[in-house]
Amino acid sequence: MKIGLVGASGYSGEVLVQLLLRHPLVTLAAVTSRTHVGKPLAAVIPTVRGQDRGLTFSGSDAAALAVSDIDLFFLALPHGTAAAFARALVPAGKKVIDLSADFRIADLPTYEKYYGPHHAPELLPSARFVLPELTPPAWKTEAKLVAAPGCYPTSILIPLAPLLKAGLVTRGHIVANAFSGVSGAGRKAEEMYLYVERAENAKAYGLVKHRHLAEIEEQLALHSGSPVVIQFNPHLAPMRRGIATTITVPAAPGATIGALYDTWRTAYSSSPFVQILPSGETPDTASVVGTNRIDISAVHDPRTGNFVLTSAEDNLMKGAGGQAVQIMNLWLGFPETAGLV
Repeated sequence: MKIGLVGASGYSGEVLVQLLLRHPLVTLAAVTSRTHVGKPLAAVIPTVRGQDRGLTFSGSDAAALAVSDIDLFFLALPHGTAAAFARALVPAGKKVIDLSADFRIADLPTYEKYYGPHHAPELLPSARFVLPELTPPAWKTEAKLVAAPGCYPTSILIPLAPLLKAGLVTRGHIVANAFSGVSGAGRKAEEMYLYVERAENAKAYGLVKHRHLAEIEEQLALHSGSPVVIQFNPHLAPMRRGIATTITVPAAPGATIGALYDTWRTAYSSSPFVQILPSGETPDTASVVGTNRIDISAVHDPRTGNFVLTSAEDNLMKGAGGQAVQIMNLWLGFPETAGLV
């Protein structure tokens, strides 16, 4: 199976390159970048020296890629740009996994509210948002285009969605505080991401209307059957990789921590990348960085009547490239864990 990666030089693209070169069942056949055309892959991503199969960066020409012999493409591109490539590749019969936000939100007015005009709205009906642990398996035969979830949404949806669906928590007054490593902002040169600005320094940003909020609320509503409104407070943390999320949510009358854990165990009994920690043992980012795992835990606060849910993941793995490979494995009928740890 030949795989192409469009936008291979960003942080998520770099992780995908590493994973795909080591994958036992696919061949990375093309890597594209508008800024590195003609350069050897190993010259731009030195971590793959000796494993790069002589690949060089080609130009990002959607029309040329559409007539290539490559079977599946990953799009590791900014929103807006990804849609233009999907518009060429999907009608050509290529399988496409998009890591941008272009196809994560099914409702067009909601997308436009958060991101502006959509550049391929005609593809929205054929796109499927896929969070492997939660999305019903029919997508594997229905989808022509798959939207991989965002990093923050993954850290919130996995612990919270099964509890809403089971009625163990209420829909009001849900607060999610999340801390992301600086790599979550992408590879760009801006003052706030310089080392001297971020070292020993954490701050909130994107309050009230962070773009991932639309994705989170749409998916929570789909999984629970009714609209859900949450308070989402993202923070930039002084670390390279990882996301730590804490969700405070009122427990439903009579709900117990035992029932919560039973719900999680049932929901994730066959999910190899979800690790459920004992109540009171909170996950940390250092334990998940470099893996496709998400660790989750919960406690009940009898004083406030809240459940406090915590999760930790690598924003570039389970939050991006690793999860995209997990989706590819399922879509192509491979073992879900192939090429992943």
